[in-house]
Amino acid sequence: MTFAATLESVKTHVVPDWFHDAKLGIFIHWGLYSVPGWAPTTGPLHEVVAKEGWKGWFGRNPYAEWYMNSLRIAGSPTAEYHARHFGADVPYEQFADAFNRDTAHWDPAVWADLFKRAGARYVVLTTKHHDGFLLWPSTHPNPFRQGYHATRDLVGDLTTAVRAAGMRMGLYYSGGLDWTFNDRVIADISDLFMGVPQRLDYVEYANAHWKELMDRYQPCVMWNDIGYPAAADLGNLFSYYYNTIPDGVINDRFTQAPAGDGPPDMEALMKALATGTLPAPPHFDFRTPEYAVFPDIKAEKWESCRGLGFSFGYNRNETVDDMLSPAELVRSFVDIVSKNGNLLINVGPTGDGTIPTEQAERLEALGAWLAINGEAIYGTRPWTRAEATTDSGIGARFTRKGDDLYVTLLDTPQHPQVTIVDLTIPDSAEVTLLGYGPVATERRGSNLAVTLPVTLAAAPAYTLKIAGGA
Repeated sequence: MTFAATLESVKTHVVPDWFHDAKLGIFIHWGLYSVPGWAPTTGPLHEVVAKEGWKGWFGRNPYAEWYMNSLRIAGSPTAEYHARHFGADVPYEQFADAFNRDTAHWDPAVWADLFKRAGARYVVLTTKHHDGFLLWPSTHPNPFRQGYHATRDLVGDLTTAVRAAGMRMGLYYSGGLDWTFNDRVIADISDLFMGVPQRLDYVEYANAHWKELMDRYQPCVMWNDIGYPAAADLGNLFSYYYNTIPDGVINDRFTQAPAGDGPPDMEALMKALATGTLPAPPHFDFRTPEYAVFPDIKAEKWESCRGLGFSFGYNRNETVDDMLSPAELVRSFVDIVSKNGNLLINVGPTGDGTIPTEQAERLEALGAWLAINGEAIYGTRPWTRAEATTDSGIGARFTRKGDDLYVTLLDTPQHPQVTIVDLTIPDSAEVTLLGYGPVATERRGSNLAVTLPVTLAAAPAYTLKIAGGA
């Protein structure tokens, strides 16, 4: 199908099966901010905002990839850290020298191998974050900062390695913020959209970058961030993408901020932010709640993104206490999938491309769980409901594949006999515990009693397959 350069045409695009089937992607935030690699460990996004407001969030921003912005907020922990360790007069751009030197020996195959073992089906790399630094040698260089890009084609090298490992490659681009075009300090939420560059040369610059990324790397995901300038023709950009990559998908962060110096529609903005999203643009393939999940099954496809800790970019200040435990990661993933979501879990490499051990261990643990239970994840769809509980209070999540129903218990049962409340199955259905084998079941009114093995190996979650139960 060929799409016309109109929003009406691109709105007919159907989310491809591969994206529904994939479930797990790896997000990578990597750039100049990875060199200092520091932010205060303030806490998760929505908890901090609820407690301290948006000014409190930006003033003590735990997102290390926002280092350049945090650095410009007088008295911020990041500004104080920078002054102590580098000198108050040392500009952020100077980190480019160390980044380009240290990435010369980076091996992208090491990353690809880890992501494959984690069970990921696609990868999304930041090609340009809000600081404007490019991770590829573009034919459309930054007009204000000469040589403001990686000397090595990091985007191309990782794309090759990821595809060689059998995964798909998507690309992130910050279309809504570029502090080399609009250096407004983001100190409150109203600054976020007012910081979007609206000048026509930026529209041309961002569009040219997106089309160059499409032509050169054929990304399966077009993952924009923050928004997009009002003068951009999204129908033209999106049709170019779909006509270039027919099975590609576009996220929901192309909201076009109104031009001018007035504040955005704060009521609509705050309503969207309460769900972890931004106000939706006129077309998208999937929603992207950040450090948030939807509480129920959504008819539209969605993808939750978050870091393993409080930051996307590498933060040397984080400890394992600031990170999801392996069990929390698995259980959150299962919950997301049961509600028609994917998980885009982030890693933040150091400036030289090392993925910290604590992050790698969590990916390995997720992969080990998926090696046994992946049948209940990949290629599944939501059932008629997402959640249940056992008689002992253990949460359970449902997925389905064809006629088969999967019930994943989100903790270790303390007794071999487990009763799943308000679940009945056909008498002919066969029930197995993935990784073990067949198990006996008994209908007890509107509940299903299951007899599990007396000894279960330690795991974050356990999956029952009910063949013919969907």
